[in-house]
Amino acid sequence: MTAPGALEPVSTDGGRQVLEVHARLMRRRGFLVALMAVMTLLAIMLDMTTGPSGMGLSELWKVVTGHPDTTRAMEVIFWNVRLPIAMMAVLVGAALSLAGAEMQTVLDNPLASPFTLGVSSAASLGASLAIILGLGLPFVPPHMIIAGNAFVFALGSVLLLQYLARGGGGIETLVLFGIALVFTFNALVALVQFMASADALQQLVFWSMGNLGAASWETVAVLGLVTVLLFPFSLASSWKMTALRLGEERAASFGIDVGRLRFFSLLRVSLLAATAVAFVGTVGFIGLVGPHIARLMVGEDHRFLLPASLCSGALVMSLASVASKTLVPGMLLPVGIVTSLVGLPIFFVLIHRRRRRP
Repeated sequence: MTAPGALEPVSTDGGRQVLEVHARLMRRRGFLVALMAVMTLLAIMLDMTTGPSGMGLSELWKVVTGHPDTTRAMEVIFWNVRLPIAMMAVLVGAALSLAGAEMQTVLDNPLASPFTLGVSSAASLGASLAIILGLGLPFVPPHMIIAGNAFVFALGSVLLLQYLARGGGGIETLVLFGIALVFTFNALVALVQFMASADALQQLVFWSMGNLGAASWETVAVLGLVTVLLFPFSLASSWKMTALRLGEERAASFGIDVGRLRFFSLLRVSLLAATAVAFVGTVGFIGLVGPHIARLMVGEDHRFLLPASLCSGALVMSLASVASKTLVPGMLLPVGIVTSLVGLPIFFVLIHRRRRRP
């Protein structure tokens, strides 16, 4: 029996149990991220084995290993067509999903996506000026004029939005300005379309549907470089974003400059989304569903949410690429149409599973 006034012995069992539970949770989240990465690799292999040429896994393996039976046509199909398309699908999905995860956090809006603030509409305006009027930057090569215009306009839209929102007003002002820019850019695109010829209008409509068929090693390298360079900066801000999920006031009490965090996050979002949209056209839904899939699997800890979003977007986009080549035999469908067909069922299943949890 302890004498009155004496200190009670402190039990460490409770603290040890908490640490063990936390360690198990961290291992589980890490395992889920690794599992999604493996599934993405399998989806890439599936994407490379589908196509109108009829080349299967055995033929592709011969090309990779330099088998004597490999023909020149098989090499061209693999190295110049299938592999660039598969890699572009992965990079576009990863970039848009990562951008969506950051945007949903900094805007505190689960329905936010890279196109919420007019990135897609601005890119469409830039592409329409190049396709219909032949206007572009003087230093951009002719074969990159559409992508160059789309990138510059998409990036400029976010910088313009940041300038308009400098006066304050918080998230609501930022979103309202974004909606205003969406309507403005859409009206300008419609005006340019009104002056377009039938052939130019058809090209613009096809571009706006999203297309992986024009992927090349040049475009893959550019988008891959942008994604690889920006992801470490996103990961470095992960704990700040996790704190921001608790509210702006709570994050500020931790010493976080919320305005600075939001500015650099939106800058990364604009670079990722602008580069992806510039090369493949408008691809919706990935930036919305990818982060939600990741969030349902690993929670709100952005140390795991951001890598999981990267993998989930890449996985969904790879499956969409496979579907775009198999739904109609002998034809490559616009991937922007297929993303909804692939992503919506997955999204509804995950939402239903979360609602059934106690």
